[in-house]
Amino acid sequence: MKITVPPRGPEERRRDVLARLERESDIWVASADPDGLPCLVPLWFVWDGECIWLSTRPTNPTGRNLGTGRRTRLAFADTRDVVLIDGETTAFTDRDVPAAAAGSFRAKYGWDPREDRAPYSFFRVRPLAVQAWHEQRELPQRHLMRDGTWLV
Repeated sequence: MKITVPPRGPEERRRDVLARLERESDIWVASADPDGLPCLVPLWFVWDGECIWLSTRPTNPTGRNLGTGRRTRLAFADTRDVVLIDGETTAFTDRDVPAAAAGSFRAKYGWDPREDRAPYSFFRVRPLAVQAWHEQRELPQRHLMRDGTWLV
């Protein structure tokens, strides 16, 4: 494969990341249990302009890991348009989740996890680091956010 498109600048990559957070439906969620056993699953998500919201059952491995852990890594599926988001996770029950966050799942997917027969928890992921790149040519400037602050 021959690369013919010039590398994007950091500002364009930030715009592209924000656009994907608005339009994508699924995001890969990486977590680990207290012994370090990793878990990687795709979940629906919503972006509120500052944080990413996830919802899953509190009894499955991802729910347990996110409920007891404080960090997660998120990624989109496209391997030629990589976005990695490292974030700090806060857990909410279906009773204490902010109404706007829970309602955003209904608006985006037509599904409100609070109304499911099985209990669901919600997880707010505050981005701390964001990396984005198209193949090797964009690796040198892949860091777009560090310590929760956009660099561009």
